Amino acid sequence: MTATTNAGSAPPAVGASAPDFTLPSTSGQSVTLSQLRDKSVLIAFFPLAFSPTCTAELCEMRDDWDQFASRGITVLPISVDSTYALKEYKQKYGMKVDLLSDFKREVTVRYGVLNEARFFSNRAYFLIDRNGTVQWAHVEENPSLKRTNQEILVEVDRMT
Repeated sequence: MTATTNAGSAPPAVGASAPDFTLPSTSGQSVTLSQLRDKSVLIAFFPLAFSPTCTAELCEMRDDWDQFASRGITVLPISVDSTYALKEYKQKYGMKVDLLSDFKREVTVRYGVLNEARFFSNRAYFLIDRNGTVQWAHVEENPSLKRTNQEILVEVDRMT
């Protein structure tokens, strides 16, 4: 099945400023992208907590956490799940990063990754440099597909 994105928004292009946002996280604190300037950020939209591909993806990120941390990457996984569901998900799988809830789908729409047919985000990755500029973007055509951490880390290494 091919992903259907929101016709009103296109994903930010490489070289564009990353759209700013503030979202609640599993820590109980809100996270604002623009407050992370001077850090490299990987925004990782994932469709739904507890689904097989998303769980595999986030558990692999957990297992390779040191590779992201050693490169100074702040990872922001975002889904349309509630913070309550995401807290349970994080605890069940021992994730090392807080997950962000875009329950109202505002950021998902702003980044052009809403799957309108299913009302969740397409799996997508945006690598943002220390100046807030998109350095790499990838939107999966099918929610059951994902990039490997090695593929993502190659892009991180190109940026640094």
